[in-house]
Amino acid sequence: MSKVEDFLTKEEEQEIVEAIRMAEKNTSGEIRVHIEKTTSMDAYDRAMEVFHELKMDETALQNGVLIYLAVEDRHFVICGDKGINDVVQDDFWNCTRDIMVAEFKKGDFKQGLIDGITRAGEQLQKYFPWLEGDINELSNEISRG
Repeated sequence: MSKVEDFLTKEEEQEIVEAIRMAEKNTSGEIRVHIEKTTSMDAYDRAMEVFHELKMDETALQNGVLIYLAVEDRHFVICGDKGINDVVQDDFWNCTRDIMVAEFKKGDFKQGLIDGITRAGEQLQKYFPWLEGDINELSNEISRG
């Protein structure tokens, strides 16, 4: 796979965007997926940089979740802002990663992403339920680097 554009089909991408929309439906939390070919940085450091570039650290309740993928490097990171990190169980991100890896190992990147999005959405809904007047602060579209 040489191009980021080839990582997901248009149909798969739309299913992922729909999974984000559904996951965010009952929460004030925000979920984004960012895909790029490679990074010269440590994957976690790059994910944090993207988190900032996408303004995910500017949500009112600090409850943004980013799923970052560097496809050629075969690295991915799930990171949450302070608000969500402070309330989820200590092993939440590692368990979510493991669920996603199980699908990724089968070559089913779409399902791995959807599983991660769904799991993050469940936790966001639990700790940050949707309240009257909540708005979608960030785009649900997949961003690319």
